[in-house]
Amino acid sequence: MSTGSGSSPFERLVLRLRWRPRLAWLCALPWLALNAHAEPPTYTLSVVPQFQAVEINRVWSPILARLAQESGVTLKLKVAKDIPAFEADVQAGQPDFAYLNPYHQLMAHKAQGYVPLVRDATPLTGILVVRRDDPVRSVKELQGKTLAFPAPNALGASLLIRSHLAEVDHIDITAMYAKTHTNAYRQTLMGKTAASGGLRATLEREPDEVQQGLRILFETPGVAAHPLSAHPRVPAAVQQAVATAFMRLADEAALKEAYQDIPMPRPVRADQQRDYQPLARFKLERYLE
Repeated sequence: MSTGSGSSPFERLVLRLRWRPRLAWLCALPWLALNAHAEPPTYTLSVVPQFQAVEINRVWSPILARLAQESGVTLKLKVAKDIPAFEADVQAGQPDFAYLNPYHQLMAHKAQGYVPLVRDATPLTGILVVRRDDPVRSVKELQGKTLAFPAPNALGASLLIRSHLAEVDHIDITAMYAKTHTNAYRQTLMGKTAASGGLRATLEREPDEVQQGLRILFETPGVAAHPLSAHPRVPAAVQQAVATAFMRLADEAALKEAYQDIPMPRPVRADQQRDYQPLARFKLERYLE
């Protein structure tokens, strides 16, 4: 069909209608080409370094790989060199997601508005361990002794224990900070400290010779466990997708050991007001360093 000046108005209209869809498709091609290779955004996840970085990567990597498949959200693992460095990063709001202790959550919510998404159903307790061959049978016998803790602000492994020793047992101790649970246990095992603070879950993951060489002298009352939390800048839909997938994946047989090692074998929904705000009444800030 000719498009010359001799074409009728009707013929020219037909041609315009015929080519319009093709032009629209051609205009869309550059956009489609770009988005065909676009990847969903990647978010950072910082995990409190209770263990060495290689162990944290071993535990979390398979979970995060499946989480990306299940939710479409990619989380890139970030491990700070020690607990104080982790605390500084979270206080500054650097990680998008964080796995942190309950008191860290209280501080992170106050400083940055971090939202707890999931936690384990089992309460968190702190334990104080001594050498198995040590005759000490009461915390009162630790008066004036040096005790090892992973970090000043580790809730179960440090804050709850130190506050209990001071406020309930009325004894004075000298605190030494070993940076990780593993290091703290070994300070006591080697006889360099009279006792060390930790968690049942972290002690149970130590080699047999460490577990057999130590015994639990004291255990604190329980509080809500470590949450997986999100910075408020993360879209609500992404937070929801991560929380839902994280809980669902705990039932997969291939991941049960990894969830046990976090430890979060029974993840449930977490809530700031219900689970973590009550910690404020303990006035643990007296023991922050």
